[in-house]
Amino acid sequence: MNLSHDIAPEGTVRDWLDHRAKSDAVAFVFTDDSPPLGWAALRDEACKIAKALTAQGTTKGESIAILQPNGREGVLAFYGAVYGGFRATMINLAAGRDAIAYALEHCEARIALVHESVTALYESAAPTHMTRLGAVTEADAPLHEITSKDHALLMYTSGTTGRPKGVVHTQASLLAGGWTPTIAHKLTGQDRALCVLPICHINGLCVTVMGALVSGGSVVMAEKFSARQFWNQIDAHEVTWFSVVPTIISHLLHSDTNPTPEGRSRLRFGRSASSALAPDVQTAFERRFDVPIIETMGLTETAAQILSNPLPPGTRKIGSPGIAYGNEVTILGPDLRECPTGVEGEIAIRGPNVMLEYLKNPDATKSTFQGDWLRTGDLGRKDTEGYLFVTGRLKELIIKGGENMPYIPTATL
Repeated sequence: MNLSHDIAPEGTVRDWLDHRAKSDAVAFVFTDDSPPLGWAALRDEACKIAKALTAQGTTKGESIAILQPNGREGVLAFYGAVYGGFRATMINLAAGRDAIAYALEHCEARIALVHESVTALYESAAPTHMTRLGAVTEADAPLHEITSKDHALLMYTSGTTGRPKGVVHTQASLLAGGWTPTIAHKLTGQDRALCVLPICHINGLCVTVMGALVSGGSVVMAEKFSARQFWNQIDAHEVTWFSVVPTIISHLLHSDTNPTPEGRSRLRFGRSASSALAPDVQTAFERRFDVPIIETMGLTETAAQILSNPLPPGTRKIGSPGIAYGNEVTILGPDLRECPTGVEGEIAIRGPNVMLEYLKNPDATKSTFQGDWLRTGDLGRKDTEGYLFVTGRLKELIIKGGENMPYIPTATL
């Protein structure tokens, strides 16, 4: 499989995993002392799970519910489902019992891959038609033939404005989700990421896990973030980059631990996403740890990253999530036409990483797209160099004189 800066990865996740399996390189190391996974072993275990699921009569594109914390079993469950041509349905374990129950019912999965640590949660939320797959045994079941257009991932949004929506990604858009950070951050087979974000979220799954598949690098996976252990994990496993959220950067800034000089020399950059990073926090972090922080922006609907600041010595603009890599980003006005430079409007994206649809929700799917542009609901503007600045939410209400007044985009000089 060829990796290009200009063309999104072709083929399927199965194709890319088969390609990586030709190498004896390490794919995953786990901080809980679970055995590491090389690419060949990962492919073999994923194939075993895929055949076991197929032997259950699971049809191509059918949802497989995955209730797994970060760890070896979670990685294998995800890759096993996608390798088999099924829709890996990543359940957010922190969403609460009601949201989990809704997702398990809505996705129509008949089979769940469940970690022992969340058995009670699963049993309280699972619909009666769902079966938990136990120990995986050898099954001589032929795998489904799959293409890049087939369903591969189902992930639910937070549901802050009603019921969570099920975002469907194809094999192609899932691969593109690993490609956009690869080209933005110049990832190679020599890079090793520290994953402390949950892989049931789009950031941890696409940026770090899929980024390693596309780039050929490796991942050190932690069960969860620990400020006390973070720099030790960086040092011990020769990590070259990490992806976190602003709250983690703040925790690290106010902790009393530091990376060793050797560990810091190997660390190329840290990456921030999921919400805006306060400029003073970014500046203070870089001054203390001498590690550049690359601010980015992404969505579940775009398989994570849409924007990124360039790596040093490229221009990083504090307060901006950067420029587009691997997709196009524009600003739409109230008439849904593209705005001139500097004018505020709705941020919209098109590219190979954009979702296929919202599952079983054609009205929401239709209203989200303007032609082939995906409307984000976020407000922003672009400067003359293509850097985007987020300015608010389209659906925010301004409380004035006791009345709810809709936010109206205005020109920004």
